[in-house]
Amino acid sequence: MKKFYQLSLVMVMAFTVILAGCGNNNSANSGSNAGTATTAPTDAAATEAPAATDAPKAVKLGLVTDVGGVNDKSFNQSSWEALEAMEKEFGAEIKYLQSKSNADYEPNLNQFVKGGYDLTWGIGFDLGDAVLKVAKENPNANLAIIDSVVDAPNVESVTFAENEGSFLVGVVAGLTTKTNKVGFIGGMESPVIKRFEVGFKAGVEAVNPNATVKITYAGAYDKPDTGKSLAATLYNDGNDIIFPAAGATGNGVFNEAKSRNKAGGSKVWVIGVDKDQSLEFGDDVTLTSMIKRVDEAVKKVSQQVVDGTFKGGTTTVLSLKDNGVGLPETSKANVSADILAKVDEYSKQIIDGTIVVPAE
Repeated sequence: MKKFYQLSLVMVMAFTVILAGCGNNNSANSGSNAGTATTAPTDAAATEAPAATDAPKAVKLGLVTDVGGVNDKSFNQSSWEALEAMEKEFGAEIKYLQSKSNADYEPNLNQFVKGGYDLTWGIGFDLGDAVLKVAKENPNANLAIIDSVVDAPNVESVTFAENEGSFLVGVVAGLTTKTNKVGFIGGMESPVIKRFEVGFKAGVEAVNPNATVKITYAGAYDKPDTGKSLAATLYNDGNDIIFPAAGATGNGVFNEAKSRNKAGGSKVWVIGVDKDQSLEFGDDVTLTSMIKRVDEAVKKVSQQVVDGTFKGGTTTVLSLKDNGVGLPETSKANVSADILAKVDEYSKQIIDGTIVVPAE
C-alpha cells in the first residue's frame, strides 16, 4: 500500500509539472525560467512589433521614341541610356515605347500617362504636337520633350544649339578634307536638322572658302540602307567627309565608309552625331563627333521628378556655353593638335558672342 501511495504521488507531481508547462507555452510573453509563473499583459497589442514602414514608391519614367528607334546608336539611344542610369542610381521604374510611325506618338504617350507614370518623355521634334495634345488632355500629368518647345504648364521643353556644335565639326571638316568636298545628310527636314546643316556649312566656309558642302536629305531617320546609298553617291562624287544628322539612317553612312576603307583606295571619313560614335563604329572611320548631350538633359529633368522640383511650363536651351554641345576627347585620335587649337579658338569666340552662328 505504501508503495502504491508513493507511485501515485509521483504521478500527480508529474501531471502538475506538465500542466504548468502547458500554461507557460500559451502565455503572451513566455518567461525565460522554466516553471516560473508569468502574468499575461492586459493589452496584448502592447507587445506587438511596430508595423513595417512602407518602402518609398519608385519613380516611374516612361520614354517614347520617334521612328528612329531606341537602338539608333544616336539620339534616342542616348535618351534611353539616361533613364537606365536613373534606374541604377535611384531604383526608378523605366520603360520605353518605340514608335513605328507618327500615328504611334499619341497612343504611346497616353499609355504612360494613363499608366500613372511620374514623367513621360517625348524624344524628338516630331513628337511636339502629340505631347501638346496629351498634356492638355491630362493637366495633372508631367511630360517633357527634347528638341521641341511645347507651350503647356505641365511640360518641360529642352532644346539645343546644334548649329554651334555643328560649326565646330565643320571647322574640322574644312581643315581636314583632301578634296575640298564634304557632304551633309539630314534625316527629315525640320528646324532642328536645319540647325545642324547651316552650322556645319558655316564652319566649313569659315576655314576653307574653297571647299563645297553638298547637302542632301534621306527623308527618314530609320533607313540605314538609304543612308548607305546616299553616302555611296557622295563618296563617288569626291566628298571625302560626310556629316549625317539622321538618326539610325546615319548608321548606313558609317557602314559605307567602313566598306570603302577596308577595300583600299582614298580614305573617307564620317562625322558622328549626338554621341561619341567612335565608341560604336571605331576610330578608323569616325573623324570626330558633334556631341549633343541629350543624356544629360534627360537625367537633369528626370532628377527633378525624383526631387519633387519638376518645372513644367519652362524651356531650357543648352548651348556651347552650357556644355550642351561640343566635341569629344576622342577627337584627338584623328584630328591634329593644330586643328583642335583652331576649334578651341572658334569655340571661345562663339561663347563670348564674337561669332554668331546662323541657325537657319
